[in-house]
Order: sequence, then C-alpha cells, then structure tokens
Amino acid sequence: MTSTDPITNLATLIRCPSVTPAEGGALAALEQMLKPLGFTVDRVVAKDTGTPDIENLYARLGSDGPHLMFAGHTDVVPVGDEAAWTHPPFSATIADGEMYGRGAVDMKGGIACFVAAVARHVEKHGAPKGSLSFLITGDEEGPAINGTVKLLEWAAAKGERWDACLVGEPTNPDALGDMIKIGRRGSLSGRITVHGVQGHAAYPHLADNPVRGILQLTEALMDPPFDSGTESFQPSNLEVTTIDVGNLAVNVIPAKASASFNIRFNDIWTAESLMAEIIARLDRAAAKDKLRPGRTPVRYDIVWNERPSHVFLTRNNALIDSLSGAVEAVVGRQPKLSTTGGTSDARFIKDYCPVVEFGLVGQTMHMVDERVAVADLETLTGIYETFIARWFGHAAA
Repeated sequence: MTSTDPITNLATLIRCPSVTPAEGGALAALEQMLKPLGFTVDRVVAKDTGTPDIENLYARLGSDGPHLMFAGHTDVVPVGDEAAWTHPPFSATIADGEMYGRGAVDMKGGIACFVAAVARHVEKHGAPKGSLSFLITGDEEGPAINGTVKLLEWAAAKGERWDACLVGEPTNPDALGDMIKIGRRGSLSGRITVHGVQGHAAYPHLADNPVRGILQLTEALMDPPFDSGTESFQPSNLEVTTIDVGNLAVNVIPAKASASFNIRFNDIWTAESLMAEIIARLDRAAAKDKLRPGRTPVRYDIVWNERPSHVFLTRNNALIDSLSGAVEAVVGRQPKLSTTGGTSDARFIKDYCPVVEFGLVGQTMHMVDERVAVADLETLTGIYETFIARWFGHAAA
C-alpha cells in the first residue's frame, strides 16, 4: 500500500476503534504503512499491576545518527453519545471538506500526516541521512502508565538514543501555523481532608463543622496568587476542583470535608518546592479562627496524587528553528512559541532528548463531531516534509 496520501492514511486509522485501552487495529494499520518504507517495527506490550495491558509501537528507519523521533498516540477517548454525531464516529466520512471521526485531530491526523511526509521524502530522496523513528503509544488518553514511559524505557534499554523529537499533538488554536509548543507547565494534584466532629446543626457548640475548616484552607490555596509568571510561562494557577462532605441531611453537621485541587505551575517552582509552599499555606490557614472563633486549629491531612508532571522548556535552536522555518515556508507566517495548555507525553520524552510539539488545529478534539479540514491534512504533511529535510540538513551541517 502507498502511504503518501494523508487523507487515506487518516481514514484507515479512524476506522480502527482504538478507544483506550483497546488497540482496535490502529497499530496494525500503522505497521502496514511503515514496513514498505523500510522501517523495522516492534509491537511492545506493557503491563503493570492493576492496569490494563497496553500495546505500543516502535519503528525505526536507518541505523546511524542523527536520529529524529516522531511521537504520538493512536488511542482515543470514548465517543460519548454516538447518536449525537452527524456522521458515525469511526466512519471517516468526508463532508463539506472535513473528515469526521474520533481521533481526527487528537491525534491520528498528526500521525497520518507524518507518515505521508516520510513516505514522500523517501520517494523523492531516499532514506534520510540518519535515522527516523516512530514512538506510538496506546495509553496517552488513559492512565499513561503502560504507554510512552515504558516504551521509552524499553527502547533505551535496547540502546536507542535520540537527538530530537516532534510530538504531533494538535497545538494550533485557530489555524495551522498558529503555535508550536516548546515546553509545558508542570501539574500537581492533591486532596485535603478536614476532620471535624459530627453533630446536630441546632447545637453547633457540641460539634465542629469541617466545612468551615475546608473553606479556610481552600481560600488559602487560591489567594494570594503563587506568582505573576515568567518570560516563558503563564502565572501558576491553582483550581479547587471538588469539595465533598457526603452529607445527605440538612440538619447534620458532617464529620469530615474533603477538597481536591490541581495546580499548573511554571518554572519558578519544582514539584517539591510547590508542595512545601502549599503545606505552609495550609498550616497558616489552619491556625486562623476567622470562620471558627475560639476553636483549636483545623485538623487536616493531605494526599498527593502520584507522579506530578514537571515543568520543562526546550531550548534546542536547531529543532525549533527547523520547525518554525518549515511552518513559515509552507503557510507564510511565523508560529508563536508557547508553553500554554495541558500536559502531553512530551513531559516524559524531555528526559531523553529535546522535544517540541506541532500538529493540527485542536478546536474539536474530544468533542462530538471531532473533525479536520481535509485541506489541513495536506498542509500539515507539507510542513512535516519540509521539517524533515530542514532538520536533517541542520544536523548534517
């Protein structure tokens, strides 16, 4: 089969129902695209206690350096209400110049375009003077335990080394060429539980309402701001995402109250320094009596979610300039270099090589009627093809 057409590539991938953790045929389809181009392909199954087994794919063309990796995922989120879709979510229907399907932009579209770009490069120039690899997981939209982390460890243990990586996540807010991600904020989550004394609402002196305590603590987490941002990053921002007491009676003071929070933080902080700051804020707030006059300090405990995501910033000029130059050459404008948004698997790849992200327009990702403009598939393929040539040209200089 030919792989030079990104539209055909994407239709093939969308028709594979690879909702996490199911492989759904997507990696098998990708293997069939890559092997005729000369790639060696490994399908790696990763396992961990209490989590589903995940199939991943690693493919390599060439045996020498410099070595460029393309990373991404074929797993997709559930379709939601299938009846609400204009076209079936795994049909890859094209209507009014757009292809509909779950994963069209997040991120089977990026994979389809990079495969087409590599195929065109090989067709025109032969294999690159170096190595190209695909590191593709089936666990990005899931718990991310048996995906990119373990695939990187597996490949590194085999002796694989990379000089740069491009992740094909949908980075553009409105149009192709808007934005390249050159880093990501860190992410840290936790849950606070305040312990009170249950009692009758009419006899508050016999009880200790933990809701008053949780309000003191959560206010301290949100005010004052943690910082005002840096040259490369937005201000750190904490959001309280749940407050729970599990109380079904309006006349009963509950025994405990819990609150969950998530903070996206910049390079002023490490996960460790941020934990220390949060605990200091909580301890100061617990000692106040604004909402609990005459009471002893609020009794609380905190549980941190496992594996915080660490902030990072890529400063590799050859990688950034190659990609920025490719975008400008194809669409005629210079992309913004950004660190906004959520986390991605780039947070794991950064420990192995410089990494940037660039893909399709992300406006419909995870939505009903996820779709991509067919014209954008051709444009992104052109950007990727130009990037491949520019990056290997830089590396050889």
